Amino acid sequence: MKKFFMAALLLVTMIFTGCGGGNDSAGGNKLSVMLSSNVVSLDSAQCTDLASFEVIADCIDGLMQLDSNGKPIPALAESFDVSEDGKTYTFHLRDAKWANGDPVTAEDFVFAWRRHCQKAEEYAYVFGNTVGCVKNADAVIKGGDPKTLGVTAKDAKTLVVELDAPVPFFPALMAFPTFYPINEKFFSSLADGSYGTSPETFLSNGAFALTNYLPGTANIQLKKNDSYWNAAAVSIDGFQYQVVTSSDNALTSFKNGTLNVVNIGGNQVAHAKQDGELSKNLQTFSSGMLTYLSFNQDPKNHHAGALANVNLRLAISNAIDRESLVNNYVANGSTATYTAVPVKFAPNAKDGKFFAEDQKKYSDVVSFDVDKARKFLESAKTELGKTTFELSLIYANDSGDTSVKVVQAIKSQVEENLPGVTINLQPMPKAEYLSNVTSNNFDLALVDWAPDYDDPMTFLTLWTTEGCAIAEHWSNADYDKIIADCTTGSLAGDYDARWKALYDAEKILLDNAVIAPLYTDANAVLISSNVTGIDFHVAGISRVFKNVKLK
Repeated sequence: MKKFFMAALLLVTMIFTGCGGGNDSAGGNKLSVMLSSNVVSLDSAQCTDLASFEVIADCIDGLMQLDSNGKPIPALAESFDVSEDGKTYTFHLRDAKWANGDPVTAEDFVFAWRRHCQKAEEYAYVFGNTVGCVKNADAVIKGGDPKTLGVTAKDAKTLVVELDAPVPFFPALMAFPTFYPINEKFFSSLADGSYGTSPETFLSNGAFALTNYLPGTANIQLKKNDSYWNAAAVSIDGFQYQVVTSSDNALTSFKNGTLNVVNIGGNQVAHAKQDGELSKNLQTFSSGMLTYLSFNQDPKNHHAGALANVNLRLAISNAIDRESLVNNYVANGSTATYTAVPVKFAPNAKDGKFFAEDQKKYSDVVSFDVDKARKFLESAKTELGKTTFELSLIYANDSGDTSVKVVQAIKSQVEENLPGVTINLQPMPKAEYLSNVTSNNFDLALVDWAPDYDDPMTFLTLWTTEGCAIAEHWSNADYDKIIADCTTGSLAGDYDARWKALYDAEKILLDNAVIAPLYTDANAVLISSNVTGIDFHVAGISRVFKNVKLK
């Protein structure tokens, strides 16, 4: 199973008495952070969405963390050693405590990793041989003995991890919440299924601790964790999350001083650029997130499995004007994208060029070309013996207003450019959407996928036969072999050959129109002058608040 990051334009905000002010009106050195969607789960073995991962990372440290430039640096692991063959990591833990006073030990990682693989939830795959390559992870995920997993506690402060193959980005991967520890004694004291459902059932070792949380709530409150190993470096006393879905409201609140850091899009960006004062506060950050259409190819699915036909999928992909989407509907600095890996992401370690730098590489199958799209459609009609197609497009309607605008534009473009094709929009709450995309209950789905680590594989592994929570129901033996060769096979240790092979895999994916890439998302952020130190990352946790300072 694969990771799944919901579409989420996260809005960071602060509540103060006036724009650019200091502490909040309630007194105290606290932030108020807005999310555009609810947190689904604080159990790191179960959560799959960006908002949930972010809150977990606020409260728990892993072995490593990312610095302001996105590079891995020590967190709970004060240092680590790597064997000559790159297949054994030995992490040396610093003195750190859980919020209840218990020491953080190597056994906490062993317990958490074994539990994740044994539960075999959607994110267990990151331990396996398409990503982390932890020894025996795939076997444990399929029901094997968790004690065979390649993670052991040599002693309380020494964690040894054995891999099936070298993983060049393994240290950065250790900053991702799925690899975080869980205090086994605390976990075992709880009722079954209750972990992470309240402040009382969630234990922190990181910069902040929960003070108020219920699953699905619109308000989450955190305070500074005085037991944190690096508490002296945390300047704020805490903060709260508040779910907000309208960027119109966010802009208004920023202008009147209620909110001090907000994400905006569409007309709000144009307004901010034209406003002398607001333009000084406007910054744009690449999120590394790819927005795309997922095509469900299951022949047994809706409408007689029409989307199992490659020409119908190609017709839809080439009927979409991506430049119009980003310029007229997203309008936050996002970039039209014609590749399965987002732009300005995953630089080559040798020449520095981004993997998807050539956006015309697959223009024969991914473009905006109405004549070409209609030729694909005519082929589909002949092959399927049908002249009309009625398809549903599902999306989460509580994850910001941009998604609504985008799906409406896609519907209009496809129906205008492809006579006989009808797109029925099906909005639904985020939780229902997640359930549908992972249970084969859709035709088309608007998907946002954020990278876990800065390598093309974080996207390309999604479409292996056994690799994705989103049920496109596509399988290709040649594609699977390339990905396997690049992870644990013959190409794993050959950087240049691996890089070239990943392009071969991407070509197979796009020639078969498994997805229709749309755009690489950006965050247009208004930040008041009194706020510094928010770290924005293109991979892993997209925002980190532990270094925030208020002037």
